[in-house]
Amino acid sequence: MLPSYQDIIKDTSAEIAKLRAEIPDTLRGFSAMAQGASKPGALDAKTKELIATALSVAARCDPCVGYHTQALVKLGCTRAELAETLAMAVYMGGGPSLMYAARTSAAFDEFTQAAQKTTA
Repeated sequence: MLPSYQDIIKDTSAEIAKLRAEIPDTLRGFSAMAQGASKPGALDAKTKELIATALSVAARCDPCVGYHTQALVKLGCTRAELAETLAMAVYMGGGPSLMYAARTSAAFDEFTQAAQKTTA
């Protein structure tokens, strides 16, 4: 059974909050870097999140998969856009990336279903 990505990001966010209190300068720096990299420019926000998702697959980072697929759902990403992103991640990363592409697909479905429930 695949993990619940909603639970993963909830639990990870709680642990990050603890770290924010313990190492505030580091977390402020990380947040500034994230904001700078995510700011729309030549690439729009969705394209940047698709790139982050592909890198999350390559790095095999479950919390990253959760955060970035949740963001993609909020940005209106289609399943086709996600699928093409995952195809590139698998192409570049081989079998291990295929395993995380499957997890990312499940995470996208989980967040899509949750978003549909809140708008219904």
